[in-house]
Amino acid sequence: MVAASVAECIEAPRIIVRRTVASDAAIPKGTLMQISSSINTVTASDGDAQVFGGIAVEEKVAAETDVLTIGCALDGVWDISTTAAAITVGQMVNIGGTNQVVAAADGDLEAGTVVGKAEETRSDATDRIRVRLIGF
Repeated sequence: MVAASVAECIEAPRIIVRRTVASDAAIPKGTLMQISSSINTVTASDGDAQVFGGIAVEEKVAAETDVLTIGCALDGVWDISTTAAAITVGQMVNIGGTNQVVAAADGDLEAGTVVGKAEETRSDATDRIRVRLIGF
């Protein structure tokens, strides 16, 4: 399966946090990040219902082994790829795979997996939607 393209910023974020990353990680700008082992350590998203750690606002090159943090946006509006599942405007969405979102299910907000709110309905004509991050 080909990885979905990274998120594209539509409205600039105001809340950006520094997160810890592996020294050899390669992370493109716009990557959906998941909290991996602690509240401040993130990796690129790669599965469904992972705890949301923000969207990378800068690139991290694998060769930069002395760089151990990356800026991650917690708010703003982003154009994000979706899975093939239906998403309706106003629904909360969570990580659904590598750089993808899917409609959130019961319990996802409490689990910390919610990314934000869909500001448009996913249709068969597009696999990307506008998402307003929820900022926490």
